Amino acid sequence: MNTIRTATTITTLGLIGMMMAGCASGVSTASVDTPADSAPSVTELRLGYFANVTHAPALVGLQEGLFEDALGDVDVTTSIFNAGPAAIEALTAGAIDATYIGPNPSINTFIQSAGESARIIAGAATGGAALVVADGIDTPADLAGTTLATPQLGNTQDVALRVWLEDEGYETDTTGGGDVSITPTENAQTLTLFQSGDLDGAWLPEPWVSRLIVEAGAHVLQDEADLWKDGEFPTTVLLVRAEFLEEHPDVVEELLQGHVASVDWIAEHPDEVADVINAKLEADTGKTIADEVITRALEHVTFAVDPHADTFEQLVANGLQAGTQKEGSIEGLFDLRLLNGILAAAGEEPVSAAGLGEDTP
Repeated sequence: MNTIRTATTITTLGLIGMMMAGCASGVSTASVDTPADSAPSVTELRLGYFANVTHAPALVGLQEGLFEDALGDVDVTTSIFNAGPAAIEALTAGAIDATYIGPNPSINTFIQSAGESARIIAGAATGGAALVVADGIDTPADLAGTTLATPQLGNTQDVALRVWLEDEGYETDTTGGGDVSITPTENAQTLTLFQSGDLDGAWLPEPWVSRLIVEAGAHVLQDEADLWKDGEFPTTVLLVRAEFLEEHPDVVEELLQGHVASVDWIAEHPDEVADVINAKLEADTGKTIADEVITRALEHVTFAVDPHADTFEQLVANGLQAGTQKEGSIEGLFDLRLLNGILAAAGEEPVSAAGLGEDTP
């Protein structure tokens, strides 16, 4: 029986110094002919995720034993992060093998490593992010001189806020200066600071959007869904180290089987999702989300395995505009071959890499 162990939350920024060695730029995920009774190519998978509603496929998959079922004799060790850049540091350092994460940090690591570091192997969630603000802020014009929070410099919500503010005519910088001060802040602290009046608002993922609304009287000034065609924008993807994918495609395929099973479970058990998420959050953090909060949060997030690769060129442009990423190509960022093999076996339609990688099994 496989075991799932949760490691201490990783927040130390010093991990970035331990650069991953031997990454392969030409990742091969050819079908692995592995008899059912043979040993896996590795006995441990180290998986990262956030304690957020937008990471529900991770929470549900772990809580319901779906990864355990799919991975068999492979142990899963988990690490919890607050935001994408910290997870990327752990991935780059080789401290984890795969992680649920936002698209912008995935883009950043790929570009900074010239395509050597990691591959997006599936989507997980779309939607579920917004700018929420205090009473008295009713239009973008009211934001001059305010202080707003994001989860971490360069994370997906941080980029979205910086680009939106520039489009609204405001200047910002990565040190908190400008017409509107942006202060990267851990999500729980953001709630506390907003309640005390030390923050005027924040661009956050769920459930923190709903927590600030329900628990602190905030209101939505800008729903990110309104900025994208059909309201669809990727919030969470599943990212794997390129070296791990190259060396252990059999285990990555099993991880994806657990991921697909989790997304399907969420779709098939809408009345149970909130309770399962809360059970996992309580096990991880000792806390649960209030019913009113989690109900609202789930109404604003969609869970699916399509990573919406067709949006990533715009996400690159956004990161450049925000000043949080380097210029570079994202061709090769996606490797959806294993995922599409699983979908084909289930009689489901494949998902597209939009010309930014491989998607034919």
